[in-house]
Amino acid sequence: LVKFDFLGLKTLTVIEKAQKLIRNRESGFDIDRIPYDDKKTYEMLGHGDTVGVFQLESSGMRDVLKKMHADCIEDIIAIVALYRPGPMDNIPRFIACKKGDEQPDYLHPLLEPILKETYGIMVYQEQVMQIAQVLSGYSLGEADLLRRAMGKKIKAEMDAQKERFVRGAVDKGIEAERADFIFELVAKFAGYGFNKSHAAAYAVVAYQTAYLKANHPVEFLAASMTLDMGNTDKLMQFRREAQRLGIKVIPPAVNASGVDFAVTNGAILYSLSALKNVGAGAIEHLVAMRADGGPFSSLGDFARRVDARMLNKRALESMAKAGAFDALNPNRAQVLDGVESVLSMANRTTTAAEAGQNDLFGGLQGTADELVLPRRDAWLPMEKLAQEFEAVGFYLSGHPLDDYMKPLAKLGVDTWSSFHEKVLNKGATAAKLAGTVTHRQERRSKSGNKFAFVGFSDPTGQFETICFSDTLAACRDLLEPGSAVIARVEADLEGEDVKLRLQGVEVLDKAAATAITGLEIFVRDARPIDSIAQRLANGGRSPVRLIMLMDRGREVHVSLGNKFTITPQIKGAIKAIAGVVDVQDF
Repeated sequence: LVKFDFLGLKTLTVIEKAQKLIRNRESGFDIDRIPYDDKKTYEMLGHGDTVGVFQLESSGMRDVLKKMHADCIEDIIAIVALYRPGPMDNIPRFIACKKGDEQPDYLHPLLEPILKETYGIMVYQEQVMQIAQVLSGYSLGEADLLRRAMGKKIKAEMDAQKERFVRGAVDKGIEAERADFIFELVAKFAGYGFNKSHAAAYAVVAYQTAYLKANHPVEFLAASMTLDMGNTDKLMQFRREAQRLGIKVIPPAVNASGVDFAVTNGAILYSLSALKNVGAGAIEHLVAMRADGGPFSSLGDFARRVDARMLNKRALESMAKAGAFDALNPNRAQVLDGVESVLSMANRTTTAAEAGQNDLFGGLQGTADELVLPRRDAWLPMEKLAQEFEAVGFYLSGHPLDDYMKPLAKLGVDTWSSFHEKVLNKGATAAKLAGTVTHRQERRSKSGNKFAFVGFSDPTGQFETICFSDTLAACRDLLEPGSAVIARVEADLEGEDVKLRLQGVEVLDKAAATAITGLEIFVRDARPIDSIAQRLANGGRSPVRLIMLMDRGREVHVSLGNKFTITPQIKGAIKAIAGVVDVQDF
């Protein structure tokens, strides 16, 4: 009897999709022919850089990898088998023996060939069978019965097997006392032993994903994002990993993106299907329209060509918020307000096509020029990002706090990634962190007191805090989703997990304004001045200077006075005005 386990792993599809993407530039790439001694792969594993790597991405597993410095596939097989309750107690000794800090104990010279690859530690069920065979003369069939008896721990069977084991060992010249000792060790291990064949199959898949990430990170992350496009948390994690690796993630575009995440010029192109309320069927239709008639030349052209039955209002709204139509009309606010007009035109042209109402030249009645959008001012940067967050699930093209980083640094406010490293490596226990509130989930303790889990986002990542009743009561109004605040936190380290307690918050703009002493606004002509005046807020004490850039490097400086309140948000809004060349603090 031969038993086969067939496991449906989505990781295999990730590998397949990554391979297809790689073949777009390396036609001969074959995942089944990769080397299993790739130095780059093992170096990456030794650093614990395993986001997306099958079986190896938990914080505990990363810690083991950083300590072990695996350098062969056998090490990965052992890690997969050992990293479970019970066997994991042997991991420190395994690592110490691998590094030469301790000497392996093979229990008996006959067992060295069996236990050498695992440094004297029993890791696999196959080793139990081999020990019984070599030490006590079991046949492989008898050894398998021994393995099963040890797993079930039935006393009568165990007593009979122990007698057989010791007797066989004595017949081979081994002392009965030593044989008894080895049997007890084997019996203890056999209760949680792992099939090496099973561990090896998992380890090969783990190595393949690690190899892809180390050598083809763009394609690997794009494939991983495709398989997790319905999981916002995973998409955000992969996007952060791409940032860490210096890989650009390009926002979705109606003339370039498709159903899957794609690779273009060394960057990841975001999938349209990954947007909220957008289905794969609708995007397959758009891709077919592009293939048939070329890129969409305008929003009207888009409305004329798409089938109204394939795209609904919510899908178009998400696409507009995410900037998918930016190449056709960069004013996202106008596009969002014009969704009804787009759908109306799409319905008319679809109905006309079904009725066969063609003009003399074979085209549909009506033209793309008929699409009229409502007049609407473009969103300010903060609103643009907030709308993008709603459609994508996280900030993609930027972050609301990007313009705040310099003034916050002056105030001693840390970033999440920096503080996280300080907690892990330097024992830091408290900090001020800036962030936009992503969620607030209130609960009641057993004693009836309210507390909350409050999530934050900054340009370096997302973090969650626990907020107890006193702080929650004092700060609830400032902890609405979308609010930008400075949070005072205390940290505890639990394993490799950093746990944060929220001690208090303050309004971000108010605090950041104290770090900006003045503003210089650079323009080339007078056209943006009215818009600048509308953005500036009176009632403060900060000076503002207007600097007109003239020909031949000349500049004209105009002081607007010392009466303004300047915040990074106002600075960002002015910077976004058409005709403004630059905005700088002074």
